[in-house]
Amino acid sequence: MTNRRSLWLTLGISVVLGGCGGSFGGADRADGVTVDGDWSVITGNLMGQRYSDLTQINPSNFADLEVAWEYDATHLGSVNARSIPIYVDGLLVNVHSQYRTVVATDAATGEEVWTYTEPETFRWEYSMRKNHGKGVAYANVDGQDVIYLISPAFFLHALNAQTGEHLEGFGQQVDIPGFPSTGVVDLLGENGLGYEYENAADGISLEQGYITSSSPAIVVNGVVVVGNSAEQGYNQTRRENIPGDILGYDARTGEHLWKFDVLPSPGEVGHETWENDAWEWTGDISSWAPLSADADLGLVYVPTNGATQDYYGGFRPGDNLFSTSLIALDVETGDRAWHFQFVKHDIWNYDTPQVPVLADVTIDGVETPILAQATKQAFLYVLNRETGEPVWPVEYREVPKSMIPGEHLAETQPFPTRPAAYDMQGMTEDDLVDFSPELRQRAIEALEDFQIGPLFLPPLQRDNPLGKRAAFWCPADVGGTNIDGTPAYDPDTGIIYVPSQKGCSARIIIPGPEKDEGGVAEDLTDQPTGTTITDWVPGPAASPGRIDGLPLWKAPYSKITAIDLNTGDHLWWMPIGDTPRNVLNHPALDGKDDPRTGSGRQAAMFATPDMLVYASHDSDRTPHIFAVDKASGEELARVEIPSDNRYQMMTYMHEGKQYIVISTNGGNFAMTLPSSD
Repeated sequence: MTNRRSLWLTLGISVVLGGCGGSFGGADRADGVTVDGDWSVITGNLMGQRYSDLTQINPSNFADLEVAWEYDATHLGSVNARSIPIYVDGLLVNVHSQYRTVVATDAATGEEVWTYTEPETFRWEYSMRKNHGKGVAYANVDGQDVIYLISPAFFLHALNAQTGEHLEGFGQQVDIPGFPSTGVVDLLGENGLGYEYENAADGISLEQGYITSSSPAIVVNGVVVVGNSAEQGYNQTRRENIPGDILGYDARTGEHLWKFDVLPSPGEVGHETWENDAWEWTGDISSWAPLSADADLGLVYVPTNGATQDYYGGFRPGDNLFSTSLIALDVETGDRAWHFQFVKHDIWNYDTPQVPVLADVTIDGVETPILAQATKQAFLYVLNRETGEPVWPVEYREVPKSMIPGEHLAETQPFPTRPAAYDMQGMTEDDLVDFSPELRQRAIEALEDFQIGPLFLPPLQRDNPLGKRAAFWCPADVGGTNIDGTPAYDPDTGIIYVPSQKGCSARIIIPGPEKDEGGVAEDLTDQPTGTTITDWVPGPAASPGRIDGLPLWKAPYSKITAIDLNTGDHLWWMPIGDTPRNVLNHPALDGKDDPRTGSGRQAAMFATPDMLVYASHDSDRTPHIFAVDKASGEELARVEIPSDNRYQMMTYMHEGKQYIVISTNGGNFAMTLPSSD
């Protein structure tokens, strides 16, 4: 038993929960569809569908949209490009800046109503995710609207949605100057993960590891479920870290209810997938993507990323549950209901990047509750959300072995037989740019110094036996579906719309001591976590470059794929945005039709009964939002917008007027229809 596990037991915080009691409200029907113009979860509803039943803005008037208001958050500090507000009783509540300041603005004007900023601590200063917060969570507790913030320093705050005041009687006093006397829980300490430390503002030592947050909590049946995030694995050189265990709290009192161990101890399910003692001292396996939940089943669905560290895992042999997985937890007890591992022994940075989308569909005449998980691998895994069983067969196929000394990869990985992959997997000469034979030949020559191959091609170490510069694996950790590709689901048809992009990675794996030879940095925020340098670590990125200004691979560069979840069939695909001007003007395309490449970027999206709405660019890189026919992928209308969208969009109804909010690098802005008077 490790120190951290022993500490947990000695604290006596075992899972004992009979129910939270009281009244908790929400904006979701039992089927998860947003009603009454509310968008009270960052993903639209608890089921992660990014669907709204609002129809005031529709294909007939979409082109008339105009800017209603703009909120410039740069006065709060550096930008936060990943957040999106939720709508709560006339207010939009969001986070902005590296401080993750909570901001409530008037839903009609965008004007600030209140703000809250947590006092600075070393835990905040060190957080490498402080500028990555995606938003806040919400619940109605005994008639009071409550906002829940997970801060970069890993504290949970409960705030009155109308005033920004901390919730009386929630949590415990935090012994840090400037913190309120109520309304806060220290997620790292005794009432959270269970660690001991001398100074709450500093937290645990970096030798043990570090934990922070990215996505907001989710509130289900009176329980606040807290995920987390960790240090970027591609920056790590040392094996020690702490695990991203999942936490449950009473939404009214902040009482700690349960903790789920993502690195299973002896006797727990999955312990056998750690073939040495790495579960004792390594970590990560965090849940940085948004969570979803089925309130009727009482299950919360937790997507995870890989274990410490990216691209090399020789010090943690085995399949490494629950890394790069989907875990269904009982929201009352924190017990595992089921799990599914998408990547065994992940060394590709294939962390699960998006919210699990829940749906009720009819498969072979049988009504079936499902979960659809988009991945960086460009697979859409479809599971029965009650049991975790694949809806269609999943085949475990052999994959390449690693050439890095000490690395032992899983012999097989799970390949869904349906739906088919929705974007490029692996790399062959047939995947290379095909605008002309000359361009393809140049692409072939550019790749001569790189190893190419199928999906799950592993990284190569420098001075490898092949004499190659690096492996060039596809999709990359930025390919398939990623953070900025937000799937949307239509509950009326059972169709999901999945954005994706082509992309490949080439990391050079180098000896650990070489990268770590600088020792401890003078700047505390640059100090590494852990103490033991691993044999191999991620080195510099390598790239064969572009071919005459064009991507190596053939079009489309980015696209939206419509997939029928009743059958698993692909229905259509369309490029995201327009073909860039530099591609249209390329000499190889003289006299040829638009190749419909798409912008090369993924897209934020949501669906309504009338249309699919997404954000992208025209050929001149001018930002637009687009309305699309859900049945065919045909563009219905487009509107120029004042600045680029980043990561998310939402829509809400306020005082009889529908708005569309788009996040940007510097804040957000709203579009609406012109007033009739």
